[in-house]
Amino acid sequence: MQEARDPAPELNETPAGELAVPQPQSPKQTQPQPDAGPDSGRAPTLEEQLKKAELAAAEHHDAWLRARAESDNIRKRAQTEIASAHRFAIEGFATELLAVKDSLEAALAVENPSAESMKSGIEITLKQLAAAFERFNLAEIQPLGQKFDPHRHQAISTVASDAEPNTVVQVLQKGYLLHDRVIRPALVIVSKAGGN
Repeated sequence: MQEARDPAPELNETPAGELAVPQPQSPKQTQPQPDAGPDSGRAPTLEEQLKKAELAAAEHHDAWLRARAESDNIRKRAQTEIASAHRFAIEGFATELLAVKDSLEAALAVENPSAESMKSGIEITLKQLAAAFERFNLAEIQPLGQKFDPHRHQAISTVASDAEPNTVVQVLQKGYLLHDRVIRPALVIVSKAGGN
């Protein structure tokens, strides 16, 4: 028994007298695939890369503008605060001195003060002033008997003395420190070499 043949020609067969047209081995490989989107694994085109880079550049530029504006605001705020601090730096100290001034005015307002009452009033006022100095780290320089220090003392003259050379033997005017900075050196007289 013979099998029946399919009357349709096979793909590779050609009718008599015609040339055979080469057929692709697997038609699925040559047909263009539909675009499956950006996650399809294919390399992005230059246009897509450019668009992505432009978006990133715009985001970075926007962030840079915001950071610049914020830094300008911080700088302006700091300048305002510094100017205010310079103008009102001594506000606390001035407030403390007001009490001293009030005490002096009250002492002068007394009609017939006795020497004793004036002295006690001046002592109280001096204590108020010393307390204000202490609160604001304003300290006296009292160098009597110390070695002469040109950073803290100003020598007016030298004298012959039994003390070692370059020793402060007399203080003509106290000096003052604000924290660790000399705001007024002490005026002193210093012993000179060969005074023994």
